[in-house]
Amino acid sequence: MTSATIAIIDYDMGNLHSVAKALDVVGATPIVSDRAADILSADAVVLPGVGAFDPAMARLQERGLVTVIHEVIAKGMPFLGICLGLQVLFEYSEEGTAAGLGVFAGAVKRLQSEPNLTIPHMGWNQLTLKQSDAPLWQGLPPRPWVYFVHSYVVVPADPQLVAATVQHGQQTVTAAIAHKNVVACQFHPEKSGAIGLKILENFVRFVQQSPPAPVAIATSAPSLDGG
Repeated sequence: MTSATIAIIDYDMGNLHSVAKALDVVGATPIVSDRAADILSADAVVLPGVGAFDPAMARLQERGLVTVIHEVIAKGMPFLGICLGLQVLFEYSEEGTAAGLGVFAGAVKRLQSEPNLTIPHMGWNQLTLKQSDAPLWQGLPPRPWVYFVHSYVVVPADPQLVAATVQHGQQTVTAAIAHKNVVACQFHPEKSGAIGLKILENFVRFVQQSPPAPVAIATSAPSLDGG
């Protein structure tokens, strides 16, 4: 089977090269780029991200990548969002005032304060898998350990989107979503050791299969790319 070319969207939010290295380890051919031609000609797209919601959306807008991401998803290209790359798929965040990509209906909300609970949620935690047939979970143990760094969580309007949850204190929150050609996780697979590499290997295998039906964008918000 030929190697999958995976475009990693470069918008200066996070260590993109650690994601590229991990994808290379599992047999993909990663390309880090902010050029529409590179992204749209790849076999799949990854949107990583570390940082705040509003700067992320501003940089995607400045580089003309909002429309590109919408096109990628609408075409049915396999798409993986990581951490902030999951959060911007939704309509808005309590962290700021910018509109998100609006691929899915729902919001990004701050983790709730609890006595003796650390925020951000940082470190290793166990997933509860909710979609047993989701491509990313194939061959994993029932409660895999993965690595988190976040203070905000996505709250999808459609709970069927949720592919995994995680417990932080008394809160059960979304750890991953999956729908058709789009998968996205709050945790960092590139920092999650052998389990993370297996998840990325599963994504590459998903890319190499026939693409599923594309996702219809959830909102009718105007373009954020200007004009």
